[in-house]
Amino acid sequence: MEPIILAYLGIVLMVGLSGIGSAYGVTICGNAAVGALKKNPGASGQYIGLSALPSSQGLYGFVGYFLLSAYLIPGITWYAAAAIFGAGFGLGLVAFFSSIRQAQVCANGIVAIGGGHNVFGTTMVLAVFPELYAILGLLVLILISGLIPA
Repeated sequence: MEPIILAYLGIVLMVGLSGIGSAYGVTICGNAAVGALKKNPGASGQYIGLSALPSSQGLYGFVGYFLLSAYLIPGITWYAAAAIFGAGFGLGLVAFFSSIRQAQVCANGIVAIGGGHNVFGTTMVLAVFPELYAILGLLVLILISGLIPA
């Protein structure tokens, strides 16, 4: 196996897992929003705002691709390929799970808002906590990319 295959596998896992997690997350929130609209249609803006939050993790995978794409060259070393695989897989996995867990927090907030409770601000703050781990995953990818020899 060529080392570039390992590097591309890391990229595929990073973009794929982060994108799947975000798609799944916004679906969780969208389902909650549709139900909440039946009870409180006046808060649709809040539902949309909370529903959009899990989409950011997919963007982190996309950003990771641009940070690592310069290293995807035909003569890549096994060291660089392993670093790209590890960083990509790590970010992909963390983004996948953090977007789903963030969506669950947001969906609970949407249901509460639909029930007439004023919890939008609190839900936004609580939804930041799972996102922090995806941000840390992206920061680790940035640090690793700085150590990959050109």
